[in-house]
Amino acid sequence: MSTEKDNKGSVFTLSDFNSTTILTEKVENGKDSDYNPFEHRDMAHSNSTMGSLAHLLKSSLGTGILAMPMAFKNAGLLFGSVGTIIIGLICTHCVHILVKTSHEVCKKAKVPSLGFAETAEKVFETGPLFLRKYATFARNFTDYGLVATYLGANCVYIVFIATSLKEVINPELNVNYDIRFYIAVVVFPCILLGEIRKLKYLVPFSAIANLCIVVTFAITLYFMFTGEMGVSKRPWFSSWGQLPLFFSTVIFAMEGIGVVMPVENSMKKPHHFLGCPGVLNTAMITVVCLYAGIGFLGYVRYGEDVEASITLNLPRGVLIAEVAQILIAIAVLFTFGLQFYVPMDILWRKVGSSIPKEKHNFSQILFRAGTILIMGGVSAAVPKLDPFIGLVGAIFFSILGLCIPAVVETVFLYPDNLGKWNWIFIKNIVLVLFSMIALSTGSVVSIHEIIKLYA
Repeated sequence: MSTEKDNKGSVFTLSDFNSTTILTEKVENGKDSDYNPFEHRDMAHSNSTMGSLAHLLKSSLGTGILAMPMAFKNAGLLFGSVGTIIIGLICTHCVHILVKTSHEVCKKAKVPSLGFAETAEKVFETGPLFLRKYATFARNFTDYGLVATYLGANCVYIVFIATSLKEVINPELNVNYDIRFYIAVVVFPCILLGEIRKLKYLVPFSAIANLCIVVTFAITLYFMFTGEMGVSKRPWFSSWGQLPLFFSTVIFAMEGIGVVMPVENSMKKPHHFLGCPGVLNTAMITVVCLYAGIGFLGYVRYGEDVEASITLNLPRGVLIAEVAQILIAIAVLFTFGLQFYVPMDILWRKVGSSIPKEKHNFSQILFRAGTILIMGGVSAAVPKLDPFIGLVGAIFFSILGLCIPAVVETVFLYPDNLGKWNWIFIKNIVLVLFSMIALSTGSVVSIHEIIKLYA
């Protein structure tokens, strides 16, 4: 990562996880509309359309899909199916308006590309006069939102790995070690992976993780389809009190907005990202269909006994089932470094400048290790997957994935381009309200479930 500033602008590089932003004062023919940001991007390391589709699918098709049967448990078969589709449409729309707004503000500001936080900053910076003073706040809020989201997801990863190990090791060794013991064990390899600072060194771990996930899915589907499928025994609707956990779980599982701008910014043909079918629509249709299918079938198969990760429902004492649980634990562990890379780069960018350069290496070692130890402490405090997933989804993903894109589009179009009868403004108000309802109700229910752990 490098940051350079002069009187003309700034350059910020964050590899594949942020934009390559080159601010320029170039004006073509004196008109903003004549500036095409796509023509000014650095395409030396660009990705093909299919490669970008693969990246977007990988970012959304993670371990969250394993939690979908639990989400259906909190909604019922019919409401879960319809609700998953609706949330998928909402998430897709929010990504669409974020990317579209980023394109437009790039033209207005004469900037080739912008990351998520940079888009928020530039929208306020070039927006209505009375909002321009909030530009830095908008960037920092989005940056810290990304940090909190990724760190929260990594805490879920730690609990997930520890739970999977406990389910295999305790019965095999005939011991009864507490989940917190396994969390403490998991923290140490996480620290080692968290010290990796270059993405290229994480590539082999990602490749192994992908292979483990594919094998785990195959084994899980085998057990799902070889057991009794009790459709008639499952309710079409659960209860109103459980719906907040459904919404927050699905948002957690499906939302991958943190990697959307990096993927779009690195495309060889960025105009293929939006539109029909487009990379975004193709990826999200695939994701929604898979999530709804796995959620439906998993709940039909295991009913009220379904766990926070469906791999935890695999039969105990069966070798192939235990292999699946170990493989998914390895997959999540090897994904940890990649997920940890993003928040650490953002945080170090903010604190590194205040530390003498000769102390950067040692300081980063301590900073990364300390952060993971804190995450381990948080994970030990909330060692149960389902309320933890709900809490992270409710607080972080609802703000990052739903609220911020709606606000960004509104500010950019304000006051004259909000559509007939200001329908865009009304639509975005509804999105913000939905995100706030998901945040508040999901948080309350999740916190209530967490409190019950200590009651």
